[in-house]
Formats: sequence, structure tokens, C-alpha cells
Amino acid sequence: MIPLARKTLLHEWRRFLPSAFAVAFSGLLLLVQAALVFGIFNSSAVYIRKSGGELWLGYPGTQSIELGRPIPTQAEIAALMDPAVARVEPFNWIDGDWRGPVDRGGVSVFVSGIDTRADGLMFADVLTPDLRARLDEPDGVIVDRADLSKLGLAVGGQAVINGHRVRIVGVGNGLRALGGVNIVTSLATSRRLDNGDSTGQVAYYVVKLRDPAQADAVRARLQTSGQARTFEVWTSDAFARRAVTYWMFETGAGLGVLFLAVVVFIVGAVITSQTLMGAVAGSIREYATLHALGVGFAQLRHVVLQQAAWVGAFGLLVGGIATALVVLLAQRRDVPVQLDLSTVLVCAILVMGIALLSGLAAVRALRHADPALLLR
Repeated sequence: MIPLARKTLLHEWRRFLPSAFAVAFSGLLLLVQAALVFGIFNSSAVYIRKSGGELWLGYPGTQSIELGRPIPTQAEIAALMDPAVARVEPFNWIDGDWRGPVDRGGVSVFVSGIDTRADGLMFADVLTPDLRARLDEPDGVIVDRADLSKLGLAVGGQAVINGHRVRIVGVGNGLRALGGVNIVTSLATSRRLDNGDSTGQVAYYVVKLRDPAQADAVRARLQTSGQARTFEVWTSDAFARRAVTYWMFETGAGLGVLFLAVVVFIVGAVITSQTLMGAVAGSIREYATLHALGVGFAQLRHVVLQQAAWVGAFGLLVGGIATALVVLLAQRRDVPVQLDLSTVLVCAILVMGIALLSGLAAVRALRHADPALLLR
């Protein structure tokens, strides 16, 4: 029956082509939506994933970077006292109000105060030593290239943050944050922009270990000190997942996107099933002939399901190619998109599920494959 299903598809390809494109479109929607979801929500962890270090120290119970609070300097001392720690770097995170050109109004920004040394841990993956050195200029800031248009300024432009004048000394790529514009400064500049409210404290400390494999053991030791000194310790991976999970499931935005994914799946299944049912109905006389020749309904159902599987495979291939082109275009336009192998596999399973569910729905059309139909 498998050769029959394949040969029928090749001979009647015009009938099955709409079903294949319906599957492809469903796959495109699911993959692009997944890429946008992970791209957008993973930007909440850009501070962590674009930086070096194995451990983060912050205020107890912090769910995401922007929810941090100043922690005591004893946290840094506790980390430095551990023999497995090679380096501890402060990271100052504060809210800011950006006032640029008059026609742009105010913009809420996130100010990231970092160590400007060439081997600094914060944003080690996106800031070159040259860009870091530019932050040594008093009141110098760096922004993501994609945010320049939002701020209405170019490199060299000046603005006011929290009442202090700053100047854009450079731009980077991969600095965009979720919920606002990320402004990178030196630690000294960030303290001035904080108007002295932190009394020398910072929101986080990033810890570099001599042996990254000991991250869990060191975290457990430092966590014991943190319980007495009002700070908490996370591994970089755990803190990044914590931030993404918070934005996806605690803010309501992620739940809305997941609901939309369910809608896409249902709509795709309905459209594909209707087109596949139409294709099967168009070949009903051929199925009736096979039934008259002794082919049972069970075998005919297998033929329809095999056709649905082939339609799904073709649609998956076309949808995958289209998704790759869309994601490439989005990346060139600085749209936050991200796909990994596990996400692609999950979407592929869902797309094949749409095709097979459509095949099951199309099986109902075989009820009309009565040999008596050939006598009419």
C-alpha cells in the first residue's frame, strides 16, 4: 500500500498540493513564533548569557535582572574568601530616565555599570576591548545599534539620564534588553547616574571560578554565607533560566504567546484536514475501485494516513526552508529571534501531528467509497 500512496500523490499532486502548503504554512507560523518567543524572552537574560563568570550574587528572591536591589559589600568579601574563586566583579544595575531630542520625549532605560577592563566579565561576548576602553571617558555610554533610532541620536550625541548629561561613545550588537533600552556605562558613571542613592552598593556581583566544574559546590558554600548576609547565589545558567521563566510565565505576556501557539496549531489542523479531505473526496472513485477489487477499508485508511505523512514531510521541508529565510531576514533587521535544535524538533513533531490528525479526519471521506458508486 505504501507504493500506492506515493504513486497516488505523484499522479494527483495538484489535488494534494494545497494540503502540503497548508502544512508548510502551519510549520512556518509555529517555527517563526517559537523563534520570536525565545528571541524576545531570552533577551531578559542577555546580561547573563553575554557575560563571563559562573556564579551570580544578588538580592534574595530576585526573579530577573531588572528586579535586583543593592546588596551589602560583604557579599564580595565572602566570595573572595573562597579558595575556588578567581575573581569577583561588581555589576551595577539601575533604572534611568533618558531625555534626548525634544521630539522624542522621555525613554525608560536600564543602566548597566560594568568594569571597563579589557578582560571584564560583564558583556564579555559583545563588547570589544576598544569599546570597553571608551567607557573610561567620564559620562560615556554605549547602546545597542538597533536602539539608536529609538533614542534619536547617533554616536557622539548627548542626552540626559537622571539629570546627568551623558554622551554616546560607541555602539554594540547584542545588548538589547526586554522592556527597555540597555545603556552600558562604567561603574563610576553609573554611580553618578544613581544620584548616590546606593551608598556605594551594587545590585550584583559576577564570580569567576578557577575551575568552572565546581560551580555547584561553590554556590552551596556561598549560599550558606548569603543566608546570614542577605544575598543569594545562583549559577549563571540557573539565573538565566530563572529570568526567562519569570518573563514567560509570571508576567502574562508569555502565557498569551503560548495561547496563540495553541490557536495556530488548531487552525493549521482544521485547514489542513479540510484540504486533505477534499483531495481524498476527489479520488473517491479510485478508492471505490480498489474496494471493489478486494482492498479492505482498513488498508484504504492506511493509504490515506500514508498520504498524510508524505504531505506532512513535504510541508515540513518547505516550511523549514521558508523559516530559515524569514529568520535570516529578521536577524539582519535586528529583530530578536532565536532557534535551537530542540525547538525545531518540537515544532516538527507538532507539524507532523497536524498532518496525521488531518489524515485521520480525511479517513471519514472513505465512507463514500462504495463500489456501487461505479455503477452511477
